[in-house]
Amino acid sequence: MIQRSLFVIFLPLILLSISAAQNTSFQYMRVGNQQDATTHPSAGTAMMGGGSDLDEAFRWLCAKADGGDFLVLRAHGDDAYNSYVNGLCKVNSVATLIIPDRKTAQDPAVAEIIHHAEAIFIAGGDQANYIHFWQGTLVQDAINAHIAAGKPIGGTSAGLAVQGEFLYGALNDPDDSELQSKDALANPYHNQVTVVRDFLHIPNLKETITDSHFAKRNRMGRTLVFLARIMQDGGSKHPREIAIDEKSAFLLEPDGKGVVIGTGRGVYFLRPTQPPKVCRKEAPLDFRNISAYHVPAGGHFDVRSWRGEGGNAYVLSVEQGAIVSTLPNNSIY
Repeated sequence: MIQRSLFVIFLPLILLSISAAQNTSFQYMRVGNQQDATTHPSAGTAMMGGGSDLDEAFRWLCAKADGGDFLVLRAHGDDAYNSYVNGLCKVNSVATLIIPDRKTAQDPAVAEIIHHAEAIFIAGGDQANYIHFWQGTLVQDAINAHIAAGKPIGGTSAGLAVQGEFLYGALNDPDDSELQSKDALANPYHNQVTVVRDFLHIPNLKETITDSHFAKRNRMGRTLVFLARIMQDGGSKHPREIAIDEKSAFLLEPDGKGVVIGTGRGVYFLRPTQPPKVCRKEAPLDFRNISAYHVPAGGHFDVRSWRGEGGNAYVLSVEQGAIVSTLPNNSIY
């Protein structure tokens, strides 16, 4: 593991001096070429639902980097992605940058590392850490500058959850106990229903909330509550959801068109057609006629026209806190 005392081999001395003066605690671990490359990356968003990593999604992200420098961002963890990505892809380098607190996220040297990356991947973990540690800091600014420059970005699990304009913040989840669908449906203003916005600015994900581990962890109920809260609280009149199951990914091009890959249950695209009838504290949610489109592997979806190919359309409603569906056997997935 490369600690700050060895960091000078990767950054100019002036940046090291700024960082040392702030006495922050990031970790930067890198394999491959120790000198940054200059390539011509292209935009794209790799949206991964968690569980087993998908080689195809990482190769797609690496190709978008055009052989440049691939950077993994984490709040905690290790550098396991370095050897994995380096073995899959022909890139100049693969590095992991661990940013464990707000003080570190305000370090100019940390932001400079992000600025030099051709591809960024946000690892899984706890999205509450990304919000607590990175929002409103130089790190958030650097990631958004990367996106605005037309460079690719990806993420899995919590790293997917933070990609939309809206996101489940998980800010009040005690002891790693995540919000359950049944609790959210029974009380849309449950303490754990925390919807945050404006962390990342990905153009194709405006007015969108993203979620991971979707069918595997039975997250449909809480997702419908998030959509209802966004409408009820004035966040957007036209919110939408891209929810991705484990072992599935949605590879989104800058023109808004994307393809679903993987061996999981695929991707769910949800959009309300009317505001919730009842969305208030300690009252079961009543929310009717949410359009749903499920896309399995090999199918396509256009987030601009909100139309898909190779999938299945159906309608969901929540009546007195219970989900009903137009699918056979009242299936919601």
